[in-house]
Amino acid sequence: MDKIAKYQEAILQILMEYSKVRYSNLQAENQLIADKENHRYQVVTIGWEGKKFIHDCPMHMDIINGKIWIQRNMTEIDLGLKLMEMGVPKSDIVLGFLSPKTREYSDYAVS
Repeated sequence: MDKIAKYQEAILQILMEYSKVRYSNLQAENQLIADKENHRYQVVTIGWEGKKFIHDCPMHMDIINGKIWIQRNMTEIDLGLKLMEMGVPKSDIVLGFLSPKTREYSDYAVS
């Protein structure tokens, strides 16, 4: 299996697991969205909180230039750690939600 396929499999495993989360306080569900051709993956929460419509993206990851970019993580899950446990080296994980200057101080890749 090539590197991109391995990374795609890891991302999808994490997102599929999270998409199964059910809410007791919302009439909402998590939907997994995967654009495998362009290497864009996310979970979207959609539904209702009383009379208020909910449409949120708790997790979003992309594969860009052979690296996994964590674009958004609004969960308690440490996605970088989870990816490393699945065999992805720190040098191939980018915290895209941090500014390029701030990324220099993380344990992960800058870009």
